Amino acid sequence: MDLLRQKLILLPEKPGVYLMKDRQGQIIYVGKAKTLKNRVKSYFTGSHDGKTGRLVSQITDFEYITTDSEVEALVLECNLIKKYNPKYNILLRDDKTYPYLTITEESHPRVLVTRQIKKGSGKYFGPYPNSTAAKEATRLLNRLFPFRKCRQIPAKPCLYFHLEQCLAPCIKTISPDVYQSMRKEVSTFLKGDQSGILTLLQEKMLAASEALQFERAREYRDLIEDLKQLGEKQNITLNDFVDRDVLGYAVTNDQMCIQIFYLRQGKLLARDSFIFPYYEDPEEAFISFVAQFYIERTVWPKEILLPSVETLVLANLFPVIVPQKGKKRELIQMAMTNAKTTLHDQITLEINQQSEISQALTTLGELLIIPVPKRIEAFDISNIAGTHTVAGMVQFIEGKPQRKGYRKFKIQPMEVSDDTASMRQVIMRRYSRLLSEKENLPDLILVDGGKGQVTAALKALQELDLTIPVAGMVKNDRHQTHGLIDSSGAMLPLSKSHPTFFLLGRIQDEVHRFAITFHRQQRAKNMTLSTLDNITGVGPKRKQQLLRHFSSLDDIQHASMEELQAAGVPQNTAKNIYAHFRGML
Repeated sequence: MDLLRQKLILLPEKPGVYLMKDRQGQIIYVGKAKTLKNRVKSYFTGSHDGKTGRLVSQITDFEYITTDSEVEALVLECNLIKKYNPKYNILLRDDKTYPYLTITEESHPRVLVTRQIKKGSGKYFGPYPNSTAAKEATRLLNRLFPFRKCRQIPAKPCLYFHLEQCLAPCIKTISPDVYQSMRKEVSTFLKGDQSGILTLLQEKMLAASEALQFERAREYRDLIEDLKQLGEKQNITLNDFVDRDVLGYAVTNDQMCIQIFYLRQGKLLARDSFIFPYYEDPEEAFISFVAQFYIERTVWPKEILLPSVETLVLANLFPVIVPQKGKKRELIQMAMTNAKTTLHDQITLEINQQSEISQALTTLGELLIIPVPKRIEAFDISNIAGTHTVAGMVQFIEGKPQRKGYRKFKIQPMEVSDDTASMRQVIMRRYSRLLSEKENLPDLILVDGGKGQVTAALKALQELDLTIPVAGMVKNDRHQTHGLIDSSGAMLPLSKSHPTFFLLGRIQDEVHRFAITFHRQQRAKNMTLSTLDNITGVGPKRKQQLLRHFSSLDDIQHASMEELQAAGVPQNTAKNIYAHFRGML
């Protein structure tokens, strides 16, 4: 702390960036400051509660970099956050660019979703706020306009031609003017003018109905409904057809929620919410978020509407506007209101969930006559007729899954092989290892099964001289959670509407899913390897080579001689593989 005090005295009264470090020298927080001396000192004066207090308690050193302006500090802060990925910063983990629709610049163009804009490669529409919105628009466009659908032009017409969703350039010569006209119609459609297309579809629906083509008429009806629903989603509109993002935020003592509305061509398409802890002035945290969110984007909307914050530093980087009145100001207010509602709902949900989990764990402890089990490890055995036996273990801490603690086990061959013997082996392996590594032991072990599995687990623990409570999760005839048995095999009274019953169901479903997924992987791998083992010239390295190239046994089985040789297999070995599988087909 003496070193920190001395460094605090030397801080300059300049803008810049500061980097907080922990005992290991790891950078745990990066921040910017208009005045470094005032900002950094604020962390070490006065009292701090909650998450800020935890951050300050871990700071043992800091560095700083001065800049010529606050704008430079903001840019540098973003770069350093991206470089060091600090524990306590706002982390935008999804740093992908916005998706766009493009009509490709090909002789026979296609409508595609892309995240990369390449000059001269096509006409782009967007950006869209997420891939779902982009794919929905693509699906509609491909049904409305007969652009090419095939990646490569085939030798004969495909189903799309017969559905009137492709002009079939594979068999006909299509004028470039036709595609140019379609591009104009797409532009009109995406700008929100759907009246012409709706009228055309209604005419086609009636014509198909009169011609007794009821399937075709129903297709047109569905398209009309999809377009009307799309119009209903876009009920907040500015008639200037401008792309803009609208941001608002709300805060509690330590949590911030930022709401972003995405308006494209003047219409609200979707929204995003971000909830995270903050460790500085709320306005500063909001400004940092905006900078991090947009600085990596290749394309920005024409306008970024923000509430009344100090935006001078952002205005030097992005097309920021702070509306004071009118429709744009109403959109800001709507974003702020939604942020407040989202934050309130999230906090309420977390409180309710935590209350239910706490109640479930307390009741579980009371039923088993043990302290409240904060750390639970659950096991399940998976096999088919005693073959390819594996086990899965999942870990729940405070009632929530901790995937870093999940473990997989291949059951080693035994003289007597059954589920109880497998359970005993897995328990022995798991907890002998924890003992040798001096790791923390669980408060409760749950096994998927009845009295036999519980007894097997207890015997293994007894051999290790461990006393850990064990209980069994019993299923009914429909393979659903039925109840809980204690170490003596007695069924414990538990209402199926109680939070403890739901918690046990989640744990049992999760461990079963984890174990059976591992079993399927092992079985598929063994089936592939055992089948290839019977072929002359195919050894371990050749198997890996084939699986890397073909991905699956089915692809290898149906591969031609040329495809096998293209995978790097010698001609004689390719003949052996080809002949082997043709004998099996």
